[in-house]
Amino acid sequence: MTPEERRSINNEIKGRITQTEKTIESLREKIKPIPLDGTIGRVTRMDAIGHRSIAEAQLREAKESLSLLKYALLHLDEESFGVCGKCKRKIPLERILAIPEVRLCVTCASVRY
Repeated sequence: MTPEERRSINNEIKGRITQTEKTIESLREKIKPIPLDGTIGRVTRMDAIGHRSIAEAQLREAKESLSLLKYALLHLDEESFGVCGKCKRKIPLERILAIPEVRLCVTCASVRY
């Protein structure tokens, strides 16, 4: 992988980390406790609980994504970065830019074991 490709990947990962951190902060606001006092009706409270559950799932996914992005950034300079973990072939740059945390080529990722 060329230094220019690594810089491009580095910029992509850093941008996604920033975006994911903002998403996490936004989702944290959405999962605040729902008031149990009489200020909102029962149906509204049930709707809020449903939305909160969705936001909690999205928050878990965003945290996992952030962790994978940080891991990819940490290992970007390693020789094995951009190499498929199974077949050891080079992962195309377009795939890495689309999914920076990817560890498998398309072929190996599509095989079910």
